[in-house]
Amino acid sequence: MAKKIVTKRSWAEPFKIKMVELLKMTTPEHRLKAISSAGYNTFLLRSEDVYIDLLTDSGTNAMSDRQWAGLMLGDEAYAGSRNYYHLETAVKKFYGYKYLVPTHQGRGAENILSKCLIKEGDIIPGNMYFTTTRLHQELAGGIFEDVIIDEAHDSTNLHPFKGNIDLNKVEALIKKHGASKIPYICVATTVNMAGGQPISLENLKALRKLTLKHGIKIILDMTRVAENAYFIQQREKGYANKSIAAIVKETCSLTDGATMSAKKDALVNIGGFLAVNDKKVFEEARNMVVIYEGLHTYGGLAGRDLEAMAIGIEESLSDDHMAARVGQVIYLGEKLIDAGIPIVQPIGGHGIFIDAKRFLPHVKQAQFPAQALAAAIYTDSGVRTMERGVVSAGRKANGENYFPKLELVRLTIPRRVYTQAHMDVITESIEHVYSIRKKIKGLQMVYEPKYLRFFQARFKPL
Repeated sequence: MAKKIVTKRSWAEPFKIKMVELLKMTTPEHRLKAISSAGYNTFLLRSEDVYIDLLTDSGTNAMSDRQWAGLMLGDEAYAGSRNYYHLETAVKKFYGYKYLVPTHQGRGAENILSKCLIKEGDIIPGNMYFTTTRLHQELAGGIFEDVIIDEAHDSTNLHPFKGNIDLNKVEALIKKHGASKIPYICVATTVNMAGGQPISLENLKALRKLTLKHGIKIILDMTRVAENAYFIQQREKGYANKSIAAIVKETCSLTDGATMSAKKDALVNIGGFLAVNDKKVFEEARNMVVIYEGLHTYGGLAGRDLEAMAIGIEESLSDDHMAARVGQVIYLGEKLIDAGIPIVQPIGGHGIFIDAKRFLPHVKQAQFPAQALAAAIYTDSGVRTMERGVVSAGRKANGENYFPKLELVRLTIPRRVYTQAHMDVITESIEHVYSIRKKIKGLQMVYEPKYLRFFQARFKPL
């Protein structure tokens, strides 16, 4: 009897390319000069000097033909634009929240939410900090407390839901400070600073039960909620046959509101919103948005942007789209694992996170190893990545640096932008940098802005 041959079938993206943007090819000499001029900070590079741009997935996605067509339907009225009502309908239909306040992007929503809900001295628990989120909480007088499970701080731990909240940590904070000092718990989906690690619905349901008991709100950072739903579908018992859209709707139903940077999941180049179920909070936020963003029916956005966002929300919930989006990230991650590159595992949703401590064990954390590694990768190939370690963590109130357990370089994959061949080029570059890693030296910070220093800080080699 002939032996049956079992083959693994290839998959491809659920779209075809209609337009291309030409990229600039550069030499190592050009790149070395460029990164030096940028103070060894990849944020300060000119995009024209970048070959493959993995700096962020925020606003760097490729919009669909439907979204581009939607731009032509922009109602640019100052008040009451029909595109606002299209977006409001989409948010209610797909996410289930009652009230919508549009903002120019996610940090606008974070700012308004913080001003509405936080009082001086309040405690804001969250599943690992995010840079802009924590800063807005602190500027409003709040104190961030990390309540993510301990497994999240270990890049080698294979827990399937490393974004989960540690309920014991939450209960300890309630016991210590009292529920009245905790206005809400901030729950991020596919936790960015942990390496794009998801939360489970089982954990969110348990948290909802606890917060209802104490009268504490849950606010979802739903920037990548659809990606999180993909991991629930793939990993959590009882959800394998549920759609991404259904899982997203259930996730949102367990919370009291959400901040959204639509520049990620919703596939637009600019835009975001605050969504809530409490009418009193909505009315305060709607009044606040006029001060900081624009009228409550445009929130700092053109009508065409609101329309593209409404369309992008629906597209983001397609099972085929999400399988291809996360599938490309997994493809790159598996190639790097096969090459022996130390990355955060399990592979996350929006990018690959290289463990810079294990990649450059000879560089002390105070010498910014992730920043140095990002600069080295760019110099090698023109691939732009970014630091997510001590530079991003910033300083404590007493001026001392935060030294997070995770010192990472983030390779963030924009949606519907690059091909598998680009992923192969990225892998080969990082393999080469790994082979010469002992030559990479640490950095000294020579300029540091007051807030969010990772955007504008400058360095020089030690």
